[in-house]
Amino acid sequence: MNLHQNLLNEPPETRLPDNAEAREALEAADDPTPVAGRFPSYSAAWARLAELALADNQPVTAYAYARTGYHRGLDQLRGSGWKGHGPIPWDHEPNRGFLRALHALAQASERIGDTAEAERCSTFLRESSAEADKALNA
Repeated sequence: MNLHQNLLNEPPETRLPDNAEAREALEAADDPTPVAGRFPSYSAAWARLAELALADNQPVTAYAYARTGYHRGLDQLRGSGWKGHGPIPWDHEPNRGFLRALHALAQASERIGDTAEAERCSTFLRESSAEADKALNA
């Protein structure tokens, strides 16, 4: 008997692969722009750009950055077996770029007046990772 078998038939957690080179480049960068240019599929760079734009009261720019990070993350999630729903754990570091981009997209959408998109993204974040929702909205 498998004690870890999912008896509720819920989708498994999706854990994105690590991109150590991109992660290290972003950690070392004062400006994430060159990192996003060098590693365009790295959602964390786009999320950081969106967060900086939000902090600088540039919601349209933030929206564009966040939307890019969100879509690049969706591509990676699908490539990792995600079927459009299911847990995307916050405690798995490589997932955080996507989750941060999703959160930034919700914030930017709210600021530009796209309430429906803001609500959709907020719900998606909550349903994907309650931990991310709590950490990012603290």
